[in-house]
Order: sequence, then C-alpha cells, then structure tokens
Amino acid sequence: MPITRLNHAVLYVADVERSVEFYGDVLGFTPVMALSGLRGAAFLQAPGSTNDHDLGLFEIGSQAGPSAAGRSTVGLYHLAWEIDTLAEMERLQARLAEHGALVGASDHGTTKSLYGKDPDGLEFEIAWIVPADRLDDAAAQARTRIGPLDLGREIERYGAQTRGGVGISVPA
Repeated sequence: MPITRLNHAVLYVADVERSVEFYGDVLGFTPVMALSGLRGAAFLQAPGSTNDHDLGLFEIGSQAGPSAAGRSTVGLYHLAWEIDTLAEMERLQARLAEHGALVGASDHGTTKSLYGKDPDGLEFEIAWIVPADRLDDAAAQARTRIGPLDLGREIERYGAQTRGGVGISVPA
C-alpha cells in the first residue's frame, strides 16, 4: 500500500505553552492529549481533522536559537495545511494579520496560499486547492509562476463557500 497522506508533524519550540496558545488562538487547533512524564510537550488537533493529532510540540527552552534551516543548514521549510473554503482563508488572513503572523500570500494558479510564522519563526502555509471541475487553462498556466494573491478576486471567481480540493485532495 502506498503512503496516503501526512498524519502529523512535530516541532521543537522554545515555549510549549506559548505555541499551544498561538496555534489555538490563531488557527483553531485544540489540545488532545498529554503524555504522563513528558514535561513540555503538547499534541494538538486541527479543526475538522480526524487524526489522533496533527501537531506535536516539544519544548526545548528559551535558550533555543532560531532555526537556520534554508539559510545555513538543511531542514524543513514549512508545513502546509489545506482549508475548505476561501471564506475560511479570508478569516484566517485576518487572524494571522491581527497576531502579526501573516508574512505572505501567493497565487500558485491551482493553489491559493497564505504564509504565516509562529512565535518561534517557524513558517507554515494555509492552502485552498482549486476543485478539479473548476480548473481551467488559466489556472494551469498560472501554476508555472508564483504571483500575488488577490483574495477578493478569487472569491469573486470561485465563490467564498466553494469547497476546495474536490476531485484532487477529496474524492468527488
């Protein structure tokens, strides 16, 4: 059997309580379990997820330096979480901006994306995938470049409540 999807990610963070608060307040993740005897760890579930947990956080302390991945070391660039609607993207864009965590927004043609950073500077992506039955030549051609995201225009084009990923990440 092939790999079917990413089940969860684990991040090292300076302050687990601060990270739990951020991922909860900004992205709506909820704590789901703690392991007895494992101090400074938290396991969170994304809203709408059926995973046991989607994000594990392990505290390494305030002395931790920033990640050098991509600058002077190899390492993970970012995680990407898929959302269902452009209305949700609009809501999350406001939440990220409100918390000073929004660092970018891109149009990849077939994917519309927001980029944020958590309190430790770890980057993540929020992505809406154009449904398979709405893909056209313009979206496919735009996939060859990264352009600025005009969320209002995309909502006009696809609708705020159109479910993304259908026929691509979600069976039609």
